[in-house]
Amino acid sequence: MRYSSVTESMCQIALRSGFVFLLTNSAGYTTISMKAYSTIQVARLLGIASGTFHRWIREKRIEAPPAQTLGGMQVRLWSDADIAKVRKYKAEHYWGKGGRKKRKRPTK
Repeated sequence: MRYSSVTESMCQIALRSGFVFLLTNSAGYTTISMKAYSTIQVARLLGIASGTFHRWIREKRIEAPPAQTLGGMQVRLWSDADIAKVRKYKAEHYWGKGGRKKRKRPTK
């Protein structure tokens, strides 16, 4: 399999919304199209600080996809299914900035 040539407009869309991989067969027809996001892009999509997101990965609170080499750099490519799992974890465990619920003070 080889990578297909991508037009300039497709590159602009890919840069705005994440990585887009197009795999083609030997005849040049697209066989698989996969959208993937970097770790920082996922954090931005979900409204989480990147430090918080990296801590969740480091502490094994969420299952991260395996690191892959892309252009000589190690990156994690997140699929829509991976993002859905993180979104579910966030809804159940994340309080937002500050991290603690405010206590009700006893009335005097």
